Amino acid sequence: MLILRRGDKGPEVLSVQRALLWAGQTPGLLDGDFGQGTEAAVKAWQRNAGQTPSGVADDALRAALPRPAPPTAVVAGDGVLASVDLSVMRAVFPHTAERNITLHLPFVLGGLKDFALTDRVMALVALATIRAETERFLPVDEAVSRYNTDPGGAPFGLYDRRADLGNQGPPDGERFRGRGFVQLTGRANYRRHGPLVGVADLIDRPELANDPWVAGCLLASFLGSVTTRIRNAVAAGNLKVAREAVNGGSHGLDRFLAAYAAGAARLA
Repeated sequence: MLILRRGDKGPEVLSVQRALLWAGQTPGLLDGDFGQGTEAAVKAWQRNAGQTPSGVADDALRAALPRPAPPTAVVAGDGVLASVDLSVMRAVFPHTAERNITLHLPFVLGGLKDFALTDRVMALVALATIRAETERFLPVDEAVSRYNTDPGGAPFGLYDRRADLGNQGPPDGERFRGRGFVQLTGRANYRRHGPLVGVADLIDRPELANDPWVAGCLLASFLGSVTTRIRNAVAAGNLKVAREAVNGGSHGLDRFLAAYAAGAARLA
């Protein structure tokens, strides 16, 4: 019997965190670390199920939770993706915890494979995008900042009426804030890309964008929607424009450029 409790770490914990998220709980970061948030989510699920809230995830609890999709396996025939190993990732993400990379890389590569983005350019842009958006290599919520929130205003209030994002007023700004590896933002993007990655109700459950499998597929789906602009920019030697095709601006450009260069030096 495998019993997971607070303080445990690893892929088994990540599996429990993912299952809790799909079950409607909020375990916090899906980082493979059984911390306070995961314990609280386990207890909440146990209370809802009429069980004693022990906060411990045993075999019975894991069997009763949903079983989210695993990452798609990448094999030798899948273009350059098969060459993206830990040595490449250490160079592209020099300040990132190796454990985060080990846990989440299969989901990112699996998403790229599922959307047929298996060539060198798109793999490099995908990794560079993650470096620019969430250097910790975790699918995360966008943080409150001066770019999305007025001083003293409601969180993400600057997004509420952004017509270019498809938002329709409060609370759309906060509800459809950036999430995942690519920081998908806005009602229109959640509505468009959710069905494309197999999550038809993403518009109703936007928090699922932080599930690693969903986040990896959303990254690929979004990059796929601007592939022509990205490829043209890279072919012209203008990585700034490639970054703008994804971000709409140049936020994180220094990290994007550093990651692309480090990856390009190691991927044939």
